[in-house]
Amino acid sequence: MQIDSVLFLHPGMMGVSLAAACGADALWASEGRSEDTVVRARAGGLSDVGSFTDGLAAASCVVSICPPGAAEAMAEQVAGAGFDGVYVDANAISPATARRVAGHFTAYVDGSVIGPPASKPGTTRLYLSGEHASPVAQLWEGSAVDARVIEGGPGAASALKMAYASWTKIGSAMALAIRSLAAAEGVDEALVEEWNLSQPGMVARSERAAAGTGPKAWRFVGEMHQIADAFAAAGLPAGFAEAGAEVYEHLAPLKGTDAPGLDEVLELLGRAT
Repeated sequence: MQIDSVLFLHPGMMGVSLAAACGADALWASEGRSEDTVVRARAGGLSDVGSFTDGLAAASCVVSICPPGAAEAMAEQVAGAGFDGVYVDANAISPATARRVAGHFTAYVDGSVIGPPASKPGTTRLYLSGEHASPVAQLWEGSAVDARVIEGGPGAASALKMAYASWTKIGSAMALAIRSLAAAEGVDEALVEEWNLSQPGMVARSERAAAGTGPKAWRFVGEMHQIADAFAAAGLPAGFAEAGAEVYEHLAPLKGTDAPGLDEVLELLGRAT
């Protein structure tokens, strides 16, 4: 299978980093996109094809990387336009959602990204599953993106993401909720002292969670619901992820901020009570 041009829909920070590392021509459609997206795409060296329709006509592969809640609608839009190339869904979605998306395409690859936007080798992995996963993985051979094919059809790469993000993102939400509880009861200082004695790293983790996840919390709400769906489909309790979604909903006003402090995060969570 020859893939010589890839349309990225729609390039946020992660999407631009994947596009910049891609070995094929990296395309994007500027029509209707924000000025921030235009700036990111230009900085990443993506070629602007103008419209969504022109982009589909020019591409032999589409990579969808968008907020999880928009993943199915994006797939339906691409399929409805008659795209017949390889469709790669790299969104944080449940296995069941991935399989529904796969039903729209003849050539489908399930994908998931673990790690930050790719800036150097060894930090960002793109997991891929499905019949056409290998030629897609080759697009990033030798780049800052470590593309890995795993066994299983549609849903396998997404299942890995759901399992991994359950620990990282639910854990961060829980750490912030715990600090908020301690602050509300006036025992935060004592909790910090005890954590330093018996749980080394927990204080720093809660502070990193505030700075790192706060500005992106609005994106994590949909991901938490996808994780909840994955747990429920496996016959497991979904409440962990639903609680995480609630925490991130309260932090949504931090969108666009730069590394908020723990006090600012705890104030938002405190208002929830």
